[in-house]
Amino acid sequence: MVSRFRHAALVGKYQARGIRPVLEEIAHFLVRQGLEVTLELQTAQSTGLADYGAMAPDDLGRHCDLAVVVGGDGTMLGIARQLARHGTPMIGINQGRLGFITDVSIGQFAQALAPMIAGDYEEERRTMLTGWVWRDGERIFEGFALNDVVVSRGAASSMIELKVDIGAEFVANFRADGLIIASPTGSTAYALSAGGPILHPGIAGWVVVPIAPHDLSNRPIVLPDHDEIAIEIVAGRDASVSFDMHALASLLHGDRVGIRRSRDQVRFLHPRGWSYYATLRRKLHWNAGVA
Repeated sequence: MVSRFRHAALVGKYQARGIRPVLEEIAHFLVRQGLEVTLELQTAQSTGLADYGAMAPDDLGRHCDLAVVVGGDGTMLGIARQLARHGTPMIGINQGRLGFITDVSIGQFAQALAPMIAGDYEEERRTMLTGWVWRDGERIFEGFALNDVVVSRGAASSMIELKVDIGAEFVANFRADGLIIASPTGSTAYALSAGGPILHPGIAGWVVVPIAPHDLSNRPIVLPDHDEIAIEIVAGRDASVSFDMHALASLLHGDRVGIRRSRDQVRFLHPRGWSYYATLRRKLHWNAGVA
């Protein structure tokens, strides 16, 4: 079989029990398909797999033309943010629980990967968010997110008040436990559990979801993704902002969080016949009761 790819990065959820033999099996399979295999550095160090080279994520992006990610959506989120700038396509093998973006079953990886490596796959591109925190005119933090950016109150504090501008226009002041700005990918994550809508990945938009708002009229809203969103901390203690759960804590009154569409996109490869709607049916049990 002629391979469409030459050099595969192998990334694993290295904290998971029993991950080493799974990674070894997948690495052996990729080598048999004619690919060079390099492990992500932490994956190699934590599992003790020494038969293959190891590189940090940024080096993987420069040298590999494919990434195979073994784990759950959290594993994929972590590496996707780092490989997006290199345009490296990624295949997700699900060893987690839900797996919206790691959609190849661990028990069927060989049947799924073989044709994909030969070039028979469906490609999908997902938008990312980029954001920063400004304090007294100085940028003190910058981050990227595939799922969401969340501004939230501290664990022991009361509601926070947030002033939200979209583009050059003031939109609202929210008193709530926090605010979620989610991409279409993130619309099936925290935003969904907070009452937000599911946004198809083909829609160029964001979902803005208040978390437990004081006013019940504060409802989720879908926005076009070409405008910048600015969130100012007006009142409340111990507020924080997180980018895909990576947090900057202790925001102060007057701090502004800016969010816009990243110029980078994440490339996902799926088996032929993959369907977003089928993923929703399977993961959200929409087919319950159907014969």
